[in-house]
Amino acid sequence: MNKMILADNQAIFRAGTAKILAMEDDFRVIAQCGDADRLYQTLETFRGATFIFASTLKLDLQNFMERIQVQGSRCIVIVENNESTQPFISAGVHGAVHRCVTGPGLIDCARRVNRGERGVQGASTGVGPLEEDLVGTRVRDRLTPKEMKIVALIVQGCKNKEIAMRLTTTEQVIKNYLRSIYDKTGVSDRLELALFTIHHRILAEAAAAASDVMLQAN
Repeated sequence: MNKMILADNQAIFRAGTAKILAMEDDFRVIAQCGDADRLYQTLETFRGATFIFASTLKLDLQNFMERIQVQGSRCIVIVENNESTQPFISAGVHGAVHRCVTGPGLIDCARRVNRGERGVQGASTGVGPLEEDLVGTRVRDRLTPKEMKIVALIVQGCKNKEIAMRLTTTEQVIKNYLRSIYDKTGVSDRLELALFTIHHRILAEAAAAASDVMLQAN
């Protein structure tokens, strides 16, 4: 059984990764971390585990890799879609994937790293940047401003009650909006919606802009 530890400051993406790994018999997620401090604490607690960590945690790679080696552990970095994996591979990170990685691509990368391979590059969606942007643009243009605000809050991990309070409406109204959003994006639940948004840069940027508008309004 491969012991996996997830470290990512994007809670919804962390939850999606855990869901993907849980479907495989040879992986067990034994801990999750939302920040660098928690990651280092967990590293000292569990030996021989594989850490999947986000580049957005801004770790001191040299220090981190030294501690990984001492603990007999391995690690895979999740980099942003427009970010290069090369600096991490050069620093000794065992594997690297982009946020747009497919579930099978992530699993394949994790298995190869756990077999002892180094410098493993996980397969992405196989969709080119232009095509991916077209998908994100098409969905963005189908969503109303109110729906985009709801998407932004979903990505932040908000529940329906909190979304309703933020948008001064009722939970039932939010549920109605979500049904419309699911139809327009082709997803079936809030986790898939969040991951779909993160994987499409244009849509993610639109959600971030909607979030900024809400913050300015408050």
